[in-house]
Amino acid sequence: MSAPLARRALAEAVGTAALVAVVVGSGIQATELTRDVGVQLLANSLATVFGLGVLIALLGPVSGAHFNPVVTLAAWFTGRRSNDGLTARDIAAYLPAQIAGAVAGAVLADAMFGKSFVQWSAHDRSTPHLWLGEVVATAGLILLIFGLARTGRAHFGPVAVASYIGAAYWFTSSTSFANPAVTIGRAFTDTFAGIAPGSLGPFIAAQLLGAALGLGLVSAVFGRPAPAPTDTVPLQGEPELAAPTLP
Repeated sequence: MSAPLARRALAEAVGTAALVAVVVGSGIQATELTRDVGVQLLANSLATVFGLGVLIALLGPVSGAHFNPVVTLAAWFTGRRSNDGLTARDIAAYLPAQIAGAVAGAVLADAMFGKSFVQWSAHDRSTPHLWLGEVVATAGLILLIFGLARTGRAHFGPVAVASYIGAAYWFTSSTSFANPAVTIGRAFTDTFAGIAPGSLGPFIAAQLLGAALGLGLVSAVFGRPAPAPTDTVPLQGEPELAAPTLP
């Protein structure tokens, strides 16, 4: 990732905004076209799969296409011993950019469909089984991203990550938010994809727990990466772990 930090942060903001606009906008469109909740979820998940895959392919070469604070934090944690890893300065730029982008994306989606620009969601998601769904969804996402990087297959990221999110819409009880920034953004829209502000804390805590479990699974399944000798260039696997291609 040779782009200046300002450009990378902008890419994260734009990518996260576009992702949330896809999620919220497709949810609004679906509810206006049909009253069948199953069809609504199908339309919402398909739009998210296609949109996410395109955004990763487009912006991955600039910022790594994280669009997700838990991915950024996991990338920093796994790459903290590498000269090519994310720094605290990167974290300080990426996370606010992702959150601001997510809020902007929700506002944009509401504006496109003639809704109030900011309307707090009344969609309560405060039950333990939904929190468990978020733990599972986020752990699987982290396992996928860093497992691909560990095995030298990060180039499959756009298809693999988008496919996983599409599947997780259906096999998790929470419909797989798996992203603190997106979760915060979705609190700003009282539509199909929204989440009540009071539900944010437990959801984000579950996502952070899922990220930690996902990193543990990466180490358990793939083993720890071999350390790079101090007098040579780092092993090729380490830079990929420091900046995986995602959400």
